[in-house]
Amino acid sequence: MLAREPNHFELAVFSLLWSEHCGYKHSAPLLKRLPGTGARVLQGPGENAGVIDLGEGEAVAFKVESHNHPSAVEPFQGAATGVGGILRDIVAMGARPVALLDGLRFGSPDWGFRRAVAGIGHYGNCVGVPTVGGEAVFDGAYAGNCLVNAMCVGLLPAERVTRARARGTGNAIVLYGATTGRDGIGGASVLASQELGEGSDDKRPSVQIGDPFTGKKLIEASLELVEGGLVESLQDCGAAGLASALAEMAREVGVDIRLDCVPLREDAMEPWEIMISESQERMVAVCHPESLERVQAVLDRWELHHAVIGEVTDSGELRAFFDDELVGEIPARLLTDECPRYEVDRLAAARPDVLVDPVNHEPKRWIYEQYDHLVQSRTVRRPGLDAAVLRLRPSWRGLAVSLDGPPLGCRDPREAGRAAVLDAARNVACAGGQPLALTDCLNFGNPEKPEIGWELAEAIDGIAETADALGIPVVSGNVSLYNETDGRAIPPTPVVGCVGLVPDVREVPRGWRPGDRVWLVEGDEVALIGWLWRNAPRFSLAHDVSDGGLRQAFVEASAFSGHHFEVDGEAAYGSVVLAGPRPDWPQTRELGTVA
Repeated sequence: MLAREPNHFELAVFSLLWSEHCGYKHSAPLLKRLPGTGARVLQGPGENAGVIDLGEGEAVAFKVESHNHPSAVEPFQGAATGVGGILRDIVAMGARPVALLDGLRFGSPDWGFRRAVAGIGHYGNCVGVPTVGGEAVFDGAYAGNCLVNAMCVGLLPAERVTRARARGTGNAIVLYGATTGRDGIGGASVLASQELGEGSDDKRPSVQIGDPFTGKKLIEASLELVEGGLVESLQDCGAAGLASALAEMAREVGVDIRLDCVPLREDAMEPWEIMISESQERMVAVCHPESLERVQAVLDRWELHHAVIGEVTDSGELRAFFDDELVGEIPARLLTDECPRYEVDRLAAARPDVLVDPVNHEPKRWIYEQYDHLVQSRTVRRPGLDAAVLRLRPSWRGLAVSLDGPPLGCRDPREAGRAAVLDAARNVACAGGQPLALTDCLNFGNPEKPEIGWELAEAIDGIAETADALGIPVVSGNVSLYNETDGRAIPPTPVVGCVGLVPDVREVPRGWRPGDRVWLVEGDEVALIGWLWRNAPRFSLAHDVSDGGLRQAFVEASAFSGHHFEVDGEAAYGSVVLAGPRPDWPQTRELGTVA
């Protein structure tokens, strides 16, 4: 493609940008099946996060991503830097992060799980963004390869969506935030795009090290630059570091970069190391030369390292220099649009569903109590039941947010995709929110194995069909493949986040009360979700029946409400328990009265 022999620097860049984690080689053709457009969509797939118009001049940016392999190798930093990375994705859209959610799947609540929870709490609590929801699932199938999925939600004015792609020949490229070191080199390829197994501990140097206090300064400085109109484009330095950030920026224009200008924290770093380092808490901005002085003043005030490291060109190439020597020259489209794409082989090989260990139904309060879920003073409904609710101050409108994976023990990939979408949307509806849009994180094994390729395709079809039936788009997401240890793949695990609009947070169901009549409503799940969000304000509580069946639903609702109520019987997965007046839903039966 280059029509010449690539040098070592260029091979290093290609190795990262053409990795599965960056290039989506086995999933990009399949992801085209997902619905990504709609009347409210301001930004769909293809940027750092999706953005949905909330009306009244407000918009919400949100995305879920994985940090599975780093968390398996070093759970505290792996989970912490997963939070840091998703925060920066939201900031890159010009949005202020207002909520975090996490999806955790481990073999058991062991040392690794506790360290991952500590890492999430450490980063989120220090940076001042509330962790308001998610799920924690324990299944022996994840013992060798845990899942740590992090979702972030941010708010911004609808007319001020910031994007990553550079524009304006001659505009300056500014790198700011932390200094650059050798930590995290190869994270996207050595860790995220390979199976785990014997020798995985040797990959620990590829795990990034997070600094939430610098992360907090980075958020505030970035938003000040955006709000001041001082940047044309903004990009996070995440997987593959500068290589990925600059390739994305250069794909429609061109970029010249001077790597000897990058602020370093280690001596004698080679140009290729500087280019692909995944050192955390760094952003790249494009700004007009006449704005540079003001940009530098903002970064100085926030005590962030910064440097002008290049400029936008019209060459269409990503060119890198070191001490005035050209060390790499690659047409940017070869790193992005021309990345190899593979149609996965598919072999239907359904795995049987499995029974679930009762440990999964133990109270999870001890987990989310380690997170600050009230910082920023927006949280109207705290973690513990279905979706969390955040107030859109100063109005009484709100956001309902949820993150859900497939049911415990589910091994059918299409059903896993369908159920994850329905669970996330139903949880939002139970809190009185109208489901508006989805984000997904697709966690699967090695896609080069036909049975895994089939699982991936089936799950995407399940998500697409269900999103279409609900009439809501999938606007962002992430694919995490090669989740295998010693050749043993995790179950198909699509995790879906949903964001919904609550008309009035004062009418969100807050828990049943003594004297309330309790009802069970069942029937068509898509129609039920539509009815539920419109009618939830009539009830003191709405809660769906999911893992653990009707008995577990009542245990959770009782704990949330502070008033015990128990009933024997069975109910279909996806049915809903309501407390209050008799619902005007055709398939309704009374279960009793709260004492």
